[in-house]
Amino acid sequence: MAVSFIFQTAKFPIPTRKTLVNWILLVAYQEQKVVKDISYIFCDDDYVLHLNKKFLQHNTYTDVITFDYSTSKEITGEIYVSIDRVRENALKFKVPELQELLRVLVHGLLHCFGYSDQTTKSKAEMRRKENRYLKVYFSM
Repeated sequence: MAVSFIFQTAKFPIPTRKTLVNWILLVAYQEQKVVKDISYIFCDDDYVLHLNKKFLQHNTYTDVITFDYSTSKEITGEIYVSIDRVRENALKFKVPELQELLRVLVHGLLHCFGYSDQTTKSKAEMRRKENRYLKVYFSM
């Protein structure tokens, strides 16, 4: 089991790594999954845009891109998080940066679990899960 945090750009304040790892493992457990190897890569808008263009053929900024290499139960993936988007979205939605960061982290993880956000219905399901797991984090 490995959960890693990599900073492609300048450091971004994140909660205690132990707390984050425990939360991620708890989310996986509640989804009946096992984390084998998850890497969170914190980067800037330009880097995420580059990935979005290169791998997804999208010319738009986004807060998170997930590369999922998971099997049915064992979770493996790379989750790229745009620090710029997290900060901007926190302001836009009038929520603390920590809350927005956690939402993005769990959103990427949910993609590794097989959840999609391509339809209105699947987006709503992911949002419900995000909200549920945010409550779990803040009750730890």
